[in-house]
Amino acid sequence: MKVIKTIKEVRKIVNVLKKEGKTIGFVPTMGALHQGHFSLIAAAKEKCDYAVISIFVNPTQFDQADDFRRYPRNLEKDLKLARQAGVDLIFTPDVSELYPEEQLSWVRVRKMSDGLCGRSRTGHFQGVATVVMKLFNIVQPDIALFGQKDAQQAQIIKKMVRDLNTDIKIDILPIVREEDGLAISSRNSYLNSRERKAALILYSSLKEASSLIKSGEKSTDTIIRKIRYLIKKEPLAKIDYIEIVDPESLAPVKKIKKEVLITLAVWIGKARLIDNLKARGEN
Repeated sequence: MKVIKTIKEVRKIVNVLKKEGKTIGFVPTMGALHQGHFSLIAAAKEKCDYAVISIFVNPTQFDQADDFRRYPRNLEKDLKLARQAGVDLIFTPDVSELYPEEQLSWVRVRKMSDGLCGRSRTGHFQGVATVVMKLFNIVQPDIALFGQKDAQQAQIIKKMVRDLNTDIKIDILPIVREEDGLAISSRNSYLNSRERKAALILYSSLKEASSLIKSGEKSTDTIIRKIRYLIKKEPLAKIDYIEIVDPESLAPVKKIKKEVLITLAVWIGKARLIDNLKARGEN
């Protein structure tokens, strides 16, 4: 496994791989690797000849400096786990490598970035889209893999790639959950034992909403009210948003006629957790 810190070195390796006709699977991460990342790495290895991940805590996607400072970092542990997962190359640049001077050029995917998490995290998706495009330009992957847990991010990246005619296939893999249903996330490390138990309300309320849709309920207002009622019964939970949207465009849905994405963000203590579930009603 190669651990590379500079763009120049990555490009040198990529150029050789391309000349040899090798395909590259790429998983962008901010480290704190977990089973969700490993599922993406496994898929990259299965689909491509060469598996690359990046570990970079991107400052431009944090709207609060404190959140950036306390984001979990343990590079030594991540390198060990990545090696065990069979990663071929890890790109771990310093901030000065990706942002050597004032950044004046940004990628913004309008409309899709404005709602859901974008409503309360100003500039977040502009930072995400920009750093992902930088990484795509450096790594030049054939396939890039993202998790469904970050559904808004994944759809924004898909749209960015289409709009900018980027020849990269975007694969979105299912959410990886703990045995009790909690979506695996780096931010789960912020939870104490009481908060960890309280966090289960996210998935249980999503499942209840899915059952309502399958039983024939078509009013999203009714379903959202039910989710809100369930979450408010948990005293440690503070709702950021609950929405039902089109799974690809992320546009709000009022009446359910086809598959929808039920998505929410909830504060549990100091951790802002997101989760989602696709659901389709009976015709």
